[in-house]
Amino acid sequence: MGELAEQYLYTDTNTCFIKMGMLAEHIVKYMLAYDGIAEPERDNTHAGRIHVLRRNDLLPREIDNILYVLRKTRNDAAHAGMESFDKAKDNLVLTYDLASWFMQTYGDYAYEPAGFVMPENIVVDVARLEKKSREQEAYIDTLKKELAELKKNGKVSAERREKARENAIKYPLSEHDTRVIIDKQLREAGWEADTDHIRQPKGAEPEKGHNKAIAEWKTESATGKGGYVDYALFVGERMVGIIEAKRAHKDVSSVLDGQCKEYASHIKKEDQEKYCIRKFGKYHVPFLYATNGRPYIKQFETKSGIWELDVRHGAAPKALQGWKSPEGIMAELERDIEEATHTLESTDYSALQDERGLNLRYYQIEAIQAVERALAEGKREILLSMATGTGKTRTVLGMIYRFLKAGRFRRVLFLVDRTALGEQAWDTFKEVKLEELMSLDKIYNVKAMENKEFDTETRVQIATVQSLVRRICYEEGGWIPTVSDYDLLVIDEAHRGYLLDRELGDAEVLYRNQEDFQSKYRRVIEYFDAVKVALTATPALHTTEIFGKPVYTYGYRTAVVDGYLVDFDAPHLIDTKLSHNGIQFYAGEVVPMYNQETGLIENSEELADELDFEIESFNRQVITEPFNRTVLQEIFLPEEPSEDNKGIDPEDRMQGKTLVFAVDDVHADLIVRILKEMYADIGVDEHCIQKITGSIENGNKKKILEKIRHFKNEAKPSIVVTVDLLTTGIDVREITRLVFLRRIKSRILYEQMLGRATRTCDEISKDHFEIYDAVGLYEALEPVSSMKPVAVNPTIAFEDLINGLQKLGTEEQKRSQIAVLAAKLQRRKRKMTDVQKDHFVALAGVTVEEFLEKVKQVEPSEAVKYIQERKAAFEAFHFYQHMPGKKVISEHKDALYSHTRGYGNAEKPEDYLEEFRNFVLTNKNEIAALTIICQRPKELTRAELKNLKLELHRHSFTEKKLNTAWKQMTNEDIAADIISFIRQQALGDTLISHEVKIKRAVATVKAKHPDLNAIQIKWLDRIQAQLLNEAILNRETFESDAFRNMGGFRKIDKAFGNRLNEFIEEINDALYQSA
Repeated sequence: MGELAEQYLYTDTNTCFIKMGMLAEHIVKYMLAYDGIAEPERDNTHAGRIHVLRRNDLLPREIDNILYVLRKTRNDAAHAGMESFDKAKDNLVLTYDLASWFMQTYGDYAYEPAGFVMPENIVVDVARLEKKSREQEAYIDTLKKELAELKKNGKVSAERREKARENAIKYPLSEHDTRVIIDKQLREAGWEADTDHIRQPKGAEPEKGHNKAIAEWKTESATGKGGYVDYALFVGERMVGIIEAKRAHKDVSSVLDGQCKEYASHIKKEDQEKYCIRKFGKYHVPFLYATNGRPYIKQFETKSGIWELDVRHGAAPKALQGWKSPEGIMAELERDIEEATHTLESTDYSALQDERGLNLRYYQIEAIQAVERALAEGKREILLSMATGTGKTRTVLGMIYRFLKAGRFRRVLFLVDRTALGEQAWDTFKEVKLEELMSLDKIYNVKAMENKEFDTETRVQIATVQSLVRRICYEEGGWIPTVSDYDLLVIDEAHRGYLLDRELGDAEVLYRNQEDFQSKYRRVIEYFDAVKVALTATPALHTTEIFGKPVYTYGYRTAVVDGYLVDFDAPHLIDTKLSHNGIQFYAGEVVPMYNQETGLIENSEELADELDFEIESFNRQVITEPFNRTVLQEIFLPEEPSEDNKGIDPEDRMQGKTLVFAVDDVHADLIVRILKEMYADIGVDEHCIQKITGSIENGNKKKILEKIRHFKNEAKPSIVVTVDLLTTGIDVREITRLVFLRRIKSRILYEQMLGRATRTCDEISKDHFEIYDAVGLYEALEPVSSMKPVAVNPTIAFEDLINGLQKLGTEEQKRSQIAVLAAKLQRRKRKMTDVQKDHFVALAGVTVEEFLEKVKQVEPSEAVKYIQERKAAFEAFHFYQHMPGKKVISEHKDALYSHTRGYGNAEKPEDYLEEFRNFVLTNKNEIAALTIICQRPKELTRAELKNLKLELHRHSFTEKKLNTAWKQMTNEDIAADIISFIRQQALGDTLISHEVKIKRAVATVKAKHPDLNAIQIKWLDRIQAQLLNEAILNRETFESDAFRNMGGFRKIDKAFGNRLNEFIEEINDALYQSA
């Protein structure tokens, strides 16, 4: 066919074009066959088949461009009778390049083509040519049979895909063919462009009502091709830009500084008067462009993309992903950023704090202020990090409203990665009142996701990333946005720039793998020439690579302390026989297998070797109903209920809702069936338990959204099993329990899962949430997670926390302890009765809210003093209880081994205490402070004790954890100090609480001296009070703040008849008497 095209070159260029187009069409068919991809059922045209290759990432842009040129000229030849000898010669070179690339990619990887030789003009027998042409057409039937055979065994090859890209770079377009591609791109952006016809030498002129890219516009420059610039851009009769087009692989960015600036400064005088808006320095045109038709590629930055130089404000050149529309360019010329910035700076935030409307919290205002500062500094990529549940959408709403009101941006694209998240945002946009009790959609034209066509009146458009991928990367869906259609992008859940660890579904078929998703995600984000404001609760590396470091952070711990989120308790760790030992099949066994494609159960061949599965594989590679049943029984209806685990009543709304994370849809179905069977025996409505995944009603989005709304707003379901659909962004405040039956590796996904339960819910008095982990997930990810409980031990008494404040040396330690106390107070205040609230106010002089605000605002030392002065107010609280491919099928019996709380490295509290004992015994002669405590405790100094505590902390041993472990092991709530724990483990001393030990020692000394006077007894009581806050008593104690203002050692020594040292000695002896 290529040979025929060559032979028609000198006699019939029209047929030559058609033959070249036919060869290109057959090459595309062979590509599909080799890659095992079916031709499209609906649009089975040459263009449709090219689109299929493009969508499967099998068509490098360079080859796509060649195919476009050949297809366009074939259509012009077939439908308009086009003939052109010069163009036919150019196209023959392109056709030869296409055939060479096809051979190198689908034939012989080592093939190296010789340079193309233009056929000679020899006399050709037309009749013989026509006969040969008919024979070729008959041969096509043979090719069809060959194609059918290829399709049977064809499959996509990663190596071939890589070769395709490598080889494509070797075949750049000529400058003329590059212009053909640029014409197409300009037309798609709204310009009238045709290098061969809309050109000044052929009489093309600017016209009102037309937006033209006029080729070969004459300037007074002596540079280049007689002073002709490749294109001049006109909006009506106004010249707004010039374009220089170069051959592919030529350096593009340098053209801006050379020819572009030269042409822009030498516009003909008559054109200046007639078409130019005004002068910008020495330039007569505001926007200069240089391109070679290649898409922008970061790795080939200067040799790709469309480079723009805005000469109005001295901006640096930048690469664009596409051409700006005429409307976009005019909007830029008309917008006054300086004036808009001034308006923002002079407008207060009262409209966003109105209690009848948006009612933003302090940190939401601070986040908006941080974004506005970043904009004023010229930043175009801005990241906000705000904990899940702290109102990112409402923050965005307030921010968008201010920007539109001030005229800082004209059109906003709000990007989400899930339809459900878009619906949630749309609900907020249309419900929350902003101005004169009107919502955003009543003030400005806001379009929801179902409105997919762009129009210039739209001020805010909500869309999914997937819909933009289809339009931008695959040119599907009709309208393709231009890079200037939006000047502000707001990206929700920006951490989701890659697949994480979720099921393929929910449009994930668009992405071949994680790298592919990230690439397309980034391409969509970077496509628009716009400011980007991204929001996330969990910044990932790729997130900061795109948007930079957060300009504002409001973290989980701070939100818990502020009372806007709830804390979580130490996780319930569930260990079973199978999770502990794994599942084993032995050689010779026949294993039942579930075929995920057919849904049928098949038997394997006899196993040649043993087959082992560890917990990581459960429910992924091996279906094990006994494991799931054992775990679910223990969590939901335990056979031996305890104070810590009484089970779950799905019909008791005050218990909150439960979200269970499954591996996949099959696993979710199994969990739902088991739970329904368990609860059926006691008469619980089966509608309480449901699955919500992307497979509902075959992926029916309306049905899925309906299910999510029911889970969010109705009493039923109260137990929901999901895979990936509800892991991020979904707001269900009543969730109080998370159950992990799915092992994942991503910290980001894990934290997003935890975020489903962090929101407050006053309707059910929610003050914390519970985690149930049966797959070792918490243990695996806790070390790297940034979401750690603030109140590590929720059962520790307020008194112990307050007393502990005096023992802390550094400001950072105090700040951390104050955060723990504040988090505990936030948790408890949700359960306070009116009587308790009145009691707190009477003793503290302030409300709980005012107390929390005060300790947050002042420095740690001042906060400690403030708390100590109001210690009595905490008597208002009383302890309360809170109601709490193919897969192998395994029928191995399971049994519950344990249900414990998480202790880091130690599995059980006794393990933790044993580790502590080993540490003490191993180091008691190595660490000086340990030696002193064991042998001469009364010689211990405050500095030595502090350094010892730091050393113990480095090995994860703290008073809190030791007390918690002791309580869990012995059921005794002692609150002993670290010295007592050390002496108990090293010497066998009886463990008693710090308070009891101090009071007993002082009482012993008083009993030994019955003749003490009132002043001496008063000083001993003060010494006792000091010891309750500090474990050390020596001469240095009396020079501390507690005694210095009372006269210090000298005055107190005088009160004891200069025998204070003896009393110090006696108290220490009483403190450290061995049992």
